[in-house]
This record gives sequence, structure tokens and C-alpha cells, in this order.
Amino acid sequence: MNLLIVNDEILTAETMKEDIIWEDYEIVQVFTAYDAEQAKQIILEKKVDIILCDIEMPGENGIELLRWVRQKNLEIECIFLTCHANFIYAKEAISLSCQDYILLPARNEDIGSAIAKVVERIYRKRDDIRFQKLGKEFVRERIKNSDEKFGDKRRPDEAIKEVSDYIREHIDDQGLSVNVIAEKFYFHPVYLNRLFRKEMDVSVGQFIINCRMDIAVPLLIDSNLSIKEIAEQVGYKNYSNFHSIFRKNHLIDFQLSL
Repeated sequence: MNLLIVNDEILTAETMKEDIIWEDYEIVQVFTAYDAEQAKQIILEKKVDIILCDIEMPGENGIELLRWVRQKNLEIECIFLTCHANFIYAKEAISLSCQDYILLPARNEDIGSAIAKVVERIYRKRDDIRFQKLGKEFVRERIKNSDEKFGDKRRPDEAIKEVSDYIREHIDDQGLSVNVIAEKFYFHPVYLNRLFRKEMDVSVGQFIINCRMDIAVPLLIDSNLSIKEIAEQVGYKNYSNFHSIFRKNHLIDFQLSL
């Protein structure tokens, strides 16, 4: 991560750059600027991830600099440093998605701690974006595999019959879920649910529950099996889960008990 310190007090900026052990907070390179214009030039020329910026500066202040960053749609986070707890500044900073607002004087450890939190937030955000891209690639690959395996021969009703038959055959599987089934049949979970709602008027999850209850009710009425044994036969290893889902679906009016 690269950091840009923006402060019109040159000695303060340079002292902060030299005195704080930035490597401890995963900062690789530190730039300094002494006004907003110089900061803009560095931002345009260098890779900057975080700005540690004084608010009160001659000419453009820190708020105006951050507003420029946002207008440019630059992926840069900001922490403001200020000697005054000004509500108006704080409100503007929040509206511009400023990550922190530190009152001076502040210890180097407090500044470093604030930087570390922002670094962690940036990594998490980048991971989310990367996972989203991987997810889209995964879906495209699944669609391609589905086309290669099934071609265009499966009509929606045929696909639903295939999936519903699989659900009934594996109804005692505790791990049965829309995600597992979608992966098995090369569908995206959202698309599979949409297909089920269109063809069966229920979601995949509700269809699984309905199938399980269709089996459970006759067993509860006519068999000598315990509730726990029946629950396990229809895919519920936890009795309380079975009891909760059974009562929620209002399938029959009698008290379940062990």
C-alpha cells in the first residue's frame, strides 16, 4: 500500500513520514505534499492508496481535495487530521466516505492504528471485487459446461423433473440445498430458483421442505418410529430444526414430542 501525507506544515509532514514505522502498518511507500495542488499532481503520477490529510490548509483545504478525488472516481481512501473538532467538517468528511477523522495532537501509534484499519478495509474490499469476478467466471464456465453436457435439448420442464427426481432420491441428505443441487446440474442457484418458481410455483428450498414433510407426516401418524428417527429419515439430524420447520409449515395440528 502507498500513502500520501498532505500537510501545509512541511516539518510536521516530514516528521510524520520519518518517525512512524510505516512498514508495521503494511505501507510500502510514503509520499508527502504540502498543498492540495501538489497532492493532486502526485495522485495523478503515482499509485496512491490512502491519503492522510490535514483539513485546514491555504488555498484548497482537505475536504476540497477529497471531493476532487471522488469526482475523479479514484479508488483512494482518506483519513483526515485536524486540530479542531468542527462538526461541519466532520459532516462533509462523512458524506465523502472519509474513513477516519483524527484530532491532533495524536500519538503516532493512534495514527498507525487508524492506517492499519483502512489497509485492512482496502484488502477486504479488493478481495470482494476479486471474488465477484471469479464468481462471474465460474458462472460462465458452468453455463459452458452445461451447454456441452446437455446442449439445447433440455426444456425447462425436463430440467425441473430431473432436479425434482434427484431431490426426492436424496431427501435424507442433510446437506441437500439449492447451491449443492445447482452445482450438480450446472445451473446458477439464482437461475435454478427462478426456474423452479416458474414451473413449480415454489423455491427449491421450499420444494425440499415440502418433499420432506410429505414423507414425515404419514410416518408420524402411522409408524412406531420416534420423532428423532423420522427427522433423520427426512434429512434433519437435529431434532429441533425438524420441529421448528414442521411447526412453521402448519402441516398437521398435533404436538410433536420425543
